[in-house]
Amino acid sequence: MKQFTYAAAAALAVFATPALAQVAVAPTLAPGHTLLTVSAEGTSTQEPDLALFNAGVTTQGDTASAALAENSRKMTQVIASLKRAGVAERDIQTSNLSLNPVYAPPRRLPDGSVEDQGQKIIGYQVSNQVSVKQRKLDDYGKVIDALVASGANQVNGPNFMLAKPQGALDQARNAAIKTARERAQLYAQAAGLRVVGILSISESGGYAPQPVMFRRSAMMDVQAAPPPPPAPIMAGELESNVNVTVQFELAQ
Repeated sequence: MKQFTYAAAAALAVFATPALAQVAVAPTLAPGHTLLTVSAEGTSTQEPDLALFNAGVTTQGDTASAALAENSRKMTQVIASLKRAGVAERDIQTSNLSLNPVYAPPRRLPDGSVEDQGQKIIGYQVSNQVSVKQRKLDDYGKVIDALVASGANQVNGPNFMLAKPQGALDQARNAAIKTARERAQLYAQAAGLRVVGILSISESGGYAPQPVMFRRSAMMDVQAAPPPPPAPIMAGELESNVNVTVQFELAQ
């Protein structure tokens, strides 16, 4: 049996772990037939239809209870503003809630030296954030405006995604198989052979959102200054990639 190998594929491979060993057996070929292994990549691009971002409030108080009470009051306003802006309750999820002490910084003495005040607690800081799914991308700027007006001082995002990536993956699969077939035909013709059929197909890769054209990440103090107008958001396109390894049977 003859064998041609394209890229790093092999007809016989052994995969071993401490608990399991698997052996991939080469397919049986008719006498005089040749095995050709081809690796190919397929790509599809789609406009995103979903944006994920985090929003929240950080507050500070003399006591832990005071900081938490102030944070709860403001966070209630933030969540209410999200709902008024059209975000469904199922698309709002608490992602982080933290309470931490605030320690006194080192104090500079008249002689220029620095006095370390040790672990002296002078207050407490509370941070509460929610993860938000924005399904209407055209409303993203309006939602950010509503968040800032309601007291949010932390806004990070967006991360653009596909709500249902399966269609994009299927397009990439079709493109990968088409490329693999074309390469197999090329190699077969160059070797004076013809493609009889496909013996096996394996896939790797998948949907992985690529970096978007624009990312907004801001820490805003709504009490210090009025919020700036939201920056224009460019959703761009997302790329889905699928890699396939296809074994073809060749003959005269």
